[in-house]
Amino acid sequence: GAMEGGGNSKGTGLGGLFGAGGVGYSHADLAGVPLTGMSPLSPYLNLDPRYLVQDTDEFILPTGANKTRGRFELAFFTIGGCCMTGAAFGALNGLRLGLKETQNMAWSKPRNVQILNMVTRQGALWANTLGSLALLYSAFGVIIEKTRGAEDDLNTIAAGTLTGMLYKSTGGVRGIARGGIAGLTLTGLYALYNNWEHMKGSLTRQSL
Repeated sequence: GAMEGGGNSKGTGLGGLFGAGGVGYSHADLAGVPLTGMSPLSPYLNLDPRYLVQDTDEFILPTGANKTRGRFELAFFTIGGCCMTGAAFGALNGLRLGLKETQNMAWSKPRNVQILNMVTRQGALWANTLGSLALLYSAFGVIIEKTRGAEDDLNTIAAGTLTGMLYKSTGGVRGIARGGIAGLTLTGLYALYNNWEHMKGSLTRQSL
């Protein structure tokens, strides 16, 4: 009985020693890998190379998912950017108009107030206009993208055309047509500019 007890304690002692050793190795190796990021894989980690290949495949999905969310994420940037551009353009336009309207007046407080009023009014007007257009365009873009389940230049052109049509919808049929044509032209030119390098490359290949 005493001998068996001794054997057991010896066994557990050795087991504990090896166990601790095993845990020590794995902890050290696992702690080293993510921290350095560039350390080579430890020989103690039995990794099947197939797992590494699967990992790279798995990373394709999130990138693809990001692409489909792109238009929605860009919407905030587009709307904000358009508001700021509109405000800056409006302020400059207001300054020009203010100076033009008050050119016969001498430099005085009433003239300064009048110019300032024109600057703020024009700034707000243009920021509102461009912001509204950006909001409509982004909303149409996201809706079309979700409906079609694809993201390409066709979405951009369709969103631009619909934005122009809706924005000018108060001007009757002629206004809608004008707005649609304006939106189609602008987004068409943008799509052309976006694909210019690609088109140029394909044309060069065809001529060869």
